[in-house]
This record gives sequence, structure tokens and C-alpha cells, in this order.
Amino acid sequence: MEIKSPLSIPNGQLAIIALDSIGVLGKKIDSSLVKCRKSMINGEEDVYLDAKDSYLIGSDTIRFSNGEGKVVLEDTVRGKDVYILCDVGNYGCTYKMFGRINHKSPDDHFQDIKRVLSAMGGKAKRITVVMPLLYASRQHRRKSRESLDCAMALQELERLGVDDIITFDVHDPNVQNAIPLISFDNLYPTYEIVKAFLTKEKDLPINKDNMLVISPDTGAMDRAIYYSGVLGLDIGLFYKRRDYSTVVNGKNPIIQHEYIGREVEGQNILIVDDMIASGESVFDIVRELKKRKAEKIFVSATFALFTEGIDKFDKYYEEGLIERVYSTNLTYIPEEVKTKPWFREVDMSHFIAEVINNLNLDESIAPLLDATESINKLRENRK
Repeated sequence: MEIKSPLSIPNGQLAIIALDSIGVLGKKIDSSLVKCRKSMINGEEDVYLDAKDSYLIGSDTIRFSNGEGKVVLEDTVRGKDVYILCDVGNYGCTYKMFGRINHKSPDDHFQDIKRVLSAMGGKAKRITVVMPLLYASRQHRRKSRESLDCAMALQELERLGVDDIITFDVHDPNVQNAIPLISFDNLYPTYEIVKAFLTKEKDLPINKDNMLVISPDTGAMDRAIYYSGVLGLDIGLFYKRRDYSTVVNGKNPIIQHEYIGREVEGQNILIVDDMIASGESVFDIVRELKKRKAEKIFVSATFALFTEGIDKFDKYYEEGLIERVYSTNLTYIPEEVKTKPWFREVDMSHFIAEVINNLNLDESIAPLLDATESINKLRENRK
């Protein structure tokens, strides 16, 4: 009798703990994992690969009336390969404290991750924290007498027994130097964003004669170079000239945007960045581009926070200044934003599910990270 070799041998039974902050995306990831595992088995029983109807472990985040809290897990994690999912940017989560409604801050969400680790009690075989928006990633380096929140948080997770941290489009990837002894995976949603853009903008001519990729600042230049390379477009750069003698809301105000690149007159524009916070930088660049007689302007960002609301985006869309904004569901997006005609949501659940599946099976995730070949196929199919 021929003995069949197992399809794959997982590193412990797969388990996902999706906190309230990432509940919707967590369910989508779980659904994708279920489909992925069942398709790998192809209807044949395999004792090494667990095919369940769900890999989620229920968790209850409880808040007391004075603001203190705790996390209760609904199942054991002993010997399991556990993936903790949390969106530290979800300000839509609320709780009552002294009779008042409070919105959860990134600090509250990070504390919930530590509560989960405490509830697990060191019983898991391996622990991975999936934090798409890295906690305190904008406070990643020290310039004066100031805190190093991101580095401190990463080291705290390491001390609490976390083996791997997965995040997306970190403001400065060098922050991983704070934890050299554990794995830190900084992933990018490039393929998913480009796929959504090419699929939904079917009538848009994407070539060197009609379109430009614009970097909003020097920090986003590497990203813009990659986009321009895979899309076959030229590139332009806006340099932010700041007033370093003044600090407003923790940062130096921008005096003027200086443009470097070829003429934008009559060109469609794709602005690529990692994050939209208030959107003021984007608005400034859009105005500068329109002064130079640019045509349709599209914006893509990994995270769209809309910290100052969306009224100005509505206004710019109505006035024909912005055509579309593409962003992922890696962090909280209010329902009112999802219904706007200028917004397009890019779903990342399938990609995260593939990453988790490969890691659980101790397989390389490198093939999932190289988007160049896949984007080239998309462009050929579009032609």
C-alpha cells in the first residue's frame, strides 16, 4: 500500500484571535483561510492539515465603569500557533467610563493586545501579532528630549513572549532594529491597490504620454519609483519646504510645495503615499497640480485616517479637483466614507490570509511579497 506524503505540516494548530477593533476584517481573513485550507486538501483527508469551519477563538473585551478592563478568551490556546489581530487606529470602538462615552485610542488598543497575551498565560506554541497600522509608528525616532513610543512598544511585546510581528507600510522600517531577536515583517499592499486601480479605472489611459506618478514628499519617493516602474510611467516629486523655527501640533508647518519633474499639463496624475491623516498635504499638492493644468487626479494610500473629517474631500470632488481616493481596509474606515463616490476600498483580507497560512505551514512568504510579475500580468490583461 502506497503511503501518501502529507500536503503540509503546520507549526501547531492554527488559531486566530481578532479583537473588536478588527472584527470585520478578522472574519474576512478567517473565511479566506477556511477556503484556502479546504482547497489545499482537495477533498482528501489529511491528518496533518486542519480544515475547520473557523479558526477564530472568541474573545471578550470587558470594560469596568471606572475605565479599567480585561480580556477573556473563550477557548484554550495551549500548543497552538496563535495570530492576534488588532487595529490600533480604530477610533470607532467605544466604552463607558463614569457614565460617559469614550472612543478608544491607540493606547487603549495596544493595552488590549497585552491583555490577550496575559490571558494566554504563555500556553501557546507560537505567538504572532498582526498589527496592520503599527502602534506609535509616527513616534519612531528621537530628535530631542522626547519619547520613543514605537521602539518601547515593540520591546514590550517581545518581553511578553511574542515571536513575530506583522505590519504594513511602516513609516520607518528601521524601527525594527529595536527588536533584532524576533521576526518583524513589514508588508506592502502594492499589488492589491494597483489591481483595484487598473480594474476600476478601465477607461483611463495608463501610459507615459497620458499619466504621471507623483510623490508627495521625499519620504514617499521609493514607493513612487516602484509604482512608476511597474506601471511604465514617469515620476514627479513635491518637496515640502517647512518652517523649522515653528512647531504646530507637534510638527513643523509647510511653507510651500516645490515641484520637481516634467510638465503635468494635460496629464492624469496618481499621487501615492503611505497615509492620509488630515489630508492637507494632498490638498496642497492637488491645488499645485491644478494650477499647472493637470487633468484627473487620483490618490492612493495604505491608510486613510481622515483625522479632520471628509467635508473637504467632498468639496474637492464636487469641484472636480480630486477624481478618486484608493485606500485599504487595514485600518478603520467609517461607513459614511465607504459610500462616497470618490472613495474606493481595497480589500486586504485574502492577502493577510495567505500570509498567515504560509507562516503556519512554515513556508516562505517571499512569493507573496513580490508583486512585480503579478502587476505585469494585470497590465497585459488590461491591454
